[in-house]
Amino acid sequence: MIHHNPFVSLSLSLSVGDITQKGYEKKRGKLLAPYIPQIQDLHTEAVQAALAKYKERKMPMPSKRRSVLVQSSVEACTPPDTSSASEDEGSLRRQGRIASSSPYQAHPSVEHWFNRVIQGSSTSSSASSTSSHPGGRPHHATNATSASAATVLADLMAHTQLDNHSAPPDVTGLSERSVHAERPQVASMRGLPRRYTHTSIMETADGVPVNSRVSSKIQQLLNTLKRPKRPPLREFFVDDFEELLDVQHPDPNQPKPEGGEMRPLSGEPLGVVTNWPPSLMASLQRWGTTQPKSPCLTALDNAGKPVYTLTYGKLWTRSQKLSYTLLNKLSTRNEPLLRPGDRVALVFPNNDPVMFMVAFYGCLLAELVPVPIEVPLTRKDAGSQQVGFLLGSCGVTLALTTDACQKGLPKAQTGEVVTFKGWPRLLWFVTDGKHVVKPPKDWHPPIRDTSNEIAYIEYKTSKEGSTMGITVSHSAMLAHCHALTQACGYTEGEIITNVLDFKRDAGLWHGVLTSVMNRMHVISIPYSLMKVNPLSWIQKVHTYKARVAVVKSRDMHWSLLAQRDQRDISLSSLRMLIVADGANPWSISSCDAFLNVFQARGLRPEVICPCASSSEAMTVAIRRPPEMGVPPPGKAVLSMSGLSYGVIRVDTEEKLSVLTVQDVGQVMPGALVCVIQVEGTPYLCRMDEVGEICMSSNSTGISYYGLPGMTKNVFETIPVTSSGAPISDRPFTRTSLLGFIGPDNLVFVVGKMDGLMVVSGRRHNADDVVATALAVEPMKFVYRGRIAVFSVSVLHDERIVVVAEQRPDGSEEDSFQWMSRVLQAIDSIHQVGVYCLALVPANTLPKAPLGGIHITETKQRFLEGALHPCNVLMCPHTCVTNLPKPRQKQPGTGESCVCVCVGWLLFLLNLFLYMQDVLQWRAQATPDHPLFLLLNAKGTVANTASCVQLHKRAERVAVALMERGRLNTGDHVALVYPPGIDLIATFYGCLYAGCVPVTVRPPHPQNLTTTLPTVKMIVEVTLISECRTCCLPWPSFTSQSTETLAHPCDQSVLFNKSYVLLYVISRLCFKKKCNLGLSYISAYQHILGSPVYLTVVLLKFLRNVNLSCVRTCMVVAEERPRNTLTQSFSKIFKDLGLSSRAVSTTFGCRVNVAICLQGTAGPDPTTVYLDMRALRHDRVRLVERGSPHSLPLMESGKILPGVKVIIANTETKGPLGDSHLGEIWVSSPHNATGYYTVYGEEALHADHFSTRLSFGDTQTVWARTGYLGFLRRTELTDASGERHDALYVVGSLDETLELRGMRYHPIDIETSVIRSHKSIAECAVFTWTNLLVVVVELEGSEQEALDLVALVTNVVLEEHYLIVGVVVVVDPGVIPINSRGEKQRMHLRDGFLADQLDPIYVAYNM
Repeated sequence: MIHHNPFVSLSLSLSVGDITQKGYEKKRGKLLAPYIPQIQDLHTEAVQAALAKYKERKMPMPSKRRSVLVQSSVEACTPPDTSSASEDEGSLRRQGRIASSSPYQAHPSVEHWFNRVIQGSSTSSSASSTSSHPGGRPHHATNATSASAATVLADLMAHTQLDNHSAPPDVTGLSERSVHAERPQVASMRGLPRRYTHTSIMETADGVPVNSRVSSKIQQLLNTLKRPKRPPLREFFVDDFEELLDVQHPDPNQPKPEGGEMRPLSGEPLGVVTNWPPSLMASLQRWGTTQPKSPCLTALDNAGKPVYTLTYGKLWTRSQKLSYTLLNKLSTRNEPLLRPGDRVALVFPNNDPVMFMVAFYGCLLAELVPVPIEVPLTRKDAGSQQVGFLLGSCGVTLALTTDACQKGLPKAQTGEVVTFKGWPRLLWFVTDGKHVVKPPKDWHPPIRDTSNEIAYIEYKTSKEGSTMGITVSHSAMLAHCHALTQACGYTEGEIITNVLDFKRDAGLWHGVLTSVMNRMHVISIPYSLMKVNPLSWIQKVHTYKARVAVVKSRDMHWSLLAQRDQRDISLSSLRMLIVADGANPWSISSCDAFLNVFQARGLRPEVICPCASSSEAMTVAIRRPPEMGVPPPGKAVLSMSGLSYGVIRVDTEEKLSVLTVQDVGQVMPGALVCVIQVEGTPYLCRMDEVGEICMSSNSTGISYYGLPGMTKNVFETIPVTSSGAPISDRPFTRTSLLGFIGPDNLVFVVGKMDGLMVVSGRRHNADDVVATALAVEPMKFVYRGRIAVFSVSVLHDERIVVVAEQRPDGSEEDSFQWMSRVLQAIDSIHQVGVYCLALVPANTLPKAPLGGIHITETKQRFLEGALHPCNVLMCPHTCVTNLPKPRQKQPGTGESCVCVCVGWLLFLLNLFLYMQDVLQWRAQATPDHPLFLLLNAKGTVANTASCVQLHKRAERVAVALMERGRLNTGDHVALVYPPGIDLIATFYGCLYAGCVPVTVRPPHPQNLTTTLPTVKMIVEVTLISECRTCCLPWPSFTSQSTETLAHPCDQSVLFNKSYVLLYVISRLCFKKKCNLGLSYISAYQHILGSPVYLTVVLLKFLRNVNLSCVRTCMVVAEERPRNTLTQSFSKIFKDLGLSSRAVSTTFGCRVNVAICLQGTAGPDPTTVYLDMRALRHDRVRLVERGSPHSLPLMESGKILPGVKVIIANTETKGPLGDSHLGEIWVSSPHNATGYYTVYGEEALHADHFSTRLSFGDTQTVWARTGYLGFLRRTELTDASGERHDALYVVGSLDETLELRGMRYHPIDIETSVIRSHKSIAECAVFTWTNLLVVVVELEGSEQEALDLVALVTNVVLEEHYLIVGVVVVVDPGVIPINSRGEKQRMHLRDGFLADQLDPIYVAYNM
């Protein structure tokens, strides 16, 4: 008879190609379904149902430069890890199904959910929707289809809806209000390959055709932003100077606690047993002498075999030896190294519990205070520096360790153990047998009764990352052992299996302390064995017939994956399975799943006993074993929305947003427990209110070592009733557990203070968010379930950040789809938006000692830009709802107090009509007076010019122009010279001949392609008729090369700005009739570099240089004077005699090249500090130095003779007072008269040189400088005794950014961005249809590119209250800078929209 095997035929169909791999897995799952335990989990079902609400949509795939796609290497095959979302917890998905990484992952219902077409409308406020295509084929978007991806993005965001959330800010500044419109939900990131040529042509919102893929994506994003989903924030004009953030008003419909005030809950009385020893040391002595051969501790190797069993006799004798050695054999300078009460560090690996136990009790016998810590593996271990701080504050000088551990520690060149970063200098002592000595027969350790002296210090890492030492007294240690013995019903000789870390928390309390109290036998399962064989602890329970097991939910979860390999396991001997992390949200799923699988193997349901504990209060509550006659266990299905408001609401109708929690049993014996308000005065909570659990007992910790302030707040809390009366005269200890007291006096825990995130006034627990994220395609994408969730403070509110390690085989498509679905799930379940979701390569997040994720170190790396993610998704538009309200401009009528400043005119200059007349007069009056000195590259004099020499050279040039050039009066002559005396002489020669000089910067010989067309364009614009008339002492060009390199002119350059400031120089020098003590420098931002380095280098080469003769050194080509630059310059050259007063600024522009400068006749330049928030409203508000949001601004100098300056409103053209920011208008005899040639509409430029005020002095003709600034009359006086009028230039009007009705200056945003990360070399910002685009140059590894996205977004939000729309990371040198050191932001904008930047990474913040 032939038996048909369906699995064989199925495999055959796959091998011959009859079915696909997907179909094979699906059918195989159906065949295996009857054999898989059906473990239903409410949370996973809720996540699946939430995702099912989202209609399937195609997603634009992010793309980046290929080099950014390279991830760090991961070991190809790694054993199961205790993945963790907190420092000591396994981050397990909240679901009870068999993990999908197992061969049974093709479960039919799961498979059906993953692959069906998900329909419905979105309810997400933060999530973007995506899903697999029918049949499981994900949408593949390559670079070739990125153009169409933009349309897909728009379609996606056009159908994404929002509800039940506070309104987001209006980022478009539009006044239209629509009831229903789109909002963007997903960011797309892209970077272009260098040889990418495909573009798509589209039109912008202004109807201008743009040949760009970038612009199409931004335009689609803009279309969605233009139509808010719901009425945005009410806009009004903030008339005062304080720009208030939008206050989140509480929802009037939010649930409020309605129950009566809770009453403190007492545990059963602590029983008194006559034969209990007076101290733990007495217990050890008793068992060590009366039961020396009784087993105390069995240690296992990595193969699960027992390597050593420590008996109570050995523990007693070895502890005595170590105690005697520490007190009597360690000395420095004939003085004992240790005295009773000193702190000693215990540094033991997690696989050697025997040596740790001997060292711990040895210290206790010697009356020393043990401080157990983790073994430092490298000098840069996560949190190692904080541990060192704890050791230093505890005064630790000695560290105990094993010989093997000591050999494995990093060594210095001397062979000694290195001093780890932040650690005190330690003496390392090996506690192995050959290093300790046997005490004399007459020596006995002191065995005293319990006291309030410190017994040991247990370390704890706070939410902020600091490590604190919790002190436990001898009396508290003994009382805790008594309470655990009574609560757990421990008896002598019981066998207990311990999977936890034996150095702290429940592993220490049960496996090291209480076990000795009751002469129990502990089977210690090392973490390294659990990684290799997750079922090892169950095997040891079966082998040793253990009565008690102490585990965490992660151990139960991982054992489910391996249980199918073992058939002959029995758990019938267990009377108590203590779940140490029973307070975590995923513990109930693990407990239910574990019971469902192992109930058939002897596990009784009542055996599972979750407990709740904290480092400060130790064990708070534990479910009692069944023989104690306690009430049955309880479960609560609570509304997640209600919990976010701190209210308990049982939710039975809507299962999408619920939290199922199990009780953690009854209060510990002899303890008094209450629940108090989380913040403020510790009032008792109501019966249906969630608060922090507090406990008063003799078995809690007593203090944080060396931190009296924090100790008083945590360990000495006095809860009060609503009337303010204290509930007890006993102090309470805060447990850091959030929960409530349920029916039958059962304790329920719903979260921890360390994982609490308060977003917009609502509480969310990090562990809950982790469980939700893991329920989205669990184990398929996240590497070992390693997810970290924390909050960062941005703009006065907490923002949720999710960081996950992705599997090494995960593709860009998979990662983007998973991120999108996680956003949807978190929004639907928790009704909160995720600010940032980052994916990092596997095995790259910092690890806690037991392999979990080190949360605080991960958060620190995120804030420092050292996380190096491989994918980032930012959603600030959805999360940030407390932006300042947009400004609505109101029509103004002008200012009554008008500020006009006039420079004093030098009437002596009116003796001459033209500049050439001045030179001719100087050539006769002071012929040998040196005017110019030209130095070459070696610093030697290359050329000089006195008055008469310059005059004669100018005459020769004039003769040559008229005779050989045959030029007429008024002809234009191009002067293509580098700066020098030849240029000056030729300039005056043109004036002598009556010609018009046009100064042109010579083209660069190494970059003719870009610089030569500029020369050609200037020649065309200024209508210079013949090139042969140009003076070219520079390598000449043939007409052929000129034609070859010619291309259409740059339309953005309207005319050539002359750099000749000889007019002003001559006037000043004529006034003084002395040596020209005037020096001009063109200082750019990068000219100084490192001041310290430059000081050393410059002073080395300029030893004999004396700069004391320099009267004025002016910084030109600066829009806004840079304080740091001028101060650094003065400081560097101070030792060479340069006066700090000599370095000053000047201001000029195209309409008037010399408006003001800082001369010697005026007072020292003043610096004022402006409120940047007021400046955005065009208001000038002076604040003190160091004030928040202050901007230092240095005056641009004294207004020059004959110059009149006024500040005018840019729109109404009315005069403004000194408290307003406006455009600087100038009236002067040396104003420019207009543009020679204008491309385009001349009416747009007509009022640049000739305009009048709309009211007031309407007769004076002004020129508009195009710069914003303000005038301020100071109390200072100049040399003439007149009051000094200071002009302050804030920035160019053309480059200001109008966002949310406010005016921003690019340099302010760029300064903040550059300061945010050390690898940002340069930055430029611009707007593209109301989106703020930030371009940063990355000076470092391309792997740092994605780190910058979050940092740039954060700093702009914090300091400027703006949401960045696009972050572009480019190579150094991409941001164009002209010859004057000014950023060409509009050129950069054009290059970005035309896809010419070759970005490393582009992130679209949604």
